[in-house]
Amino acid sequence: MPQNKLLTVTNIILLVNLIIFFMKDLIPHLDVLLGLNLLFFDLHLYYQLLSTMFVHSGVSHILMNMFILFQFGNIIEASIGKIRFSLLYFIGGILTSIGSLWYLMFTSNLAQTNLVGASGAISVLLGWIALRDKTQRGGIVVWIMLISFAPLFLGLPVAWYSHLIGFVLGWIMGYVI
Repeated sequence: MPQNKLLTVTNIILLVNLIIFFMKDLIPHLDVLLGLNLLFFDLHLYYQLLSTMFVHSGVSHILMNMFILFQFGNIIEASIGKIRFSLLYFIGGILTSIGSLWYLMFTSNLAQTNLVGASGAISVLLGWIALRDKTQRGGIVVWIMLISFAPLFLGLPVAWYSHLIGFVLGWIMGYVI
């Protein structure tokens, strides 16, 4: 049976991200309801562990994340299949959300934070690639460090801990997925 290269899990995730990005301005407080924040505990919005991966703060944020997801997600998905890719992306993303939430709880930053973006789940993919492909490993490690810390030097808010947590989780998950 021929594969439809447009109908991939990666492209569906990308489309959902874009739809939510454009809905964000139409539905009041959508970014707060879907982002990972104190409402997770206060209102028991446990779905935020997943939904945070579909909300982005601005045009440059979503463009960069979706470009990287499109580039690497489709390659990984073609290599390991839809089911294993879905497990890697979603379980890795949710575990990254849990790790990021834990970090924020113990640094007292949860009250001021609304964690949004697919960066953690995408970092899982990059960690998986870094484990599996030694030729790309050095470049990917440099890239993770750049996207995690360079924005901080420019005064831009970035969840660097989410990138690092995702990368490590992707590396670990690479042994089983």
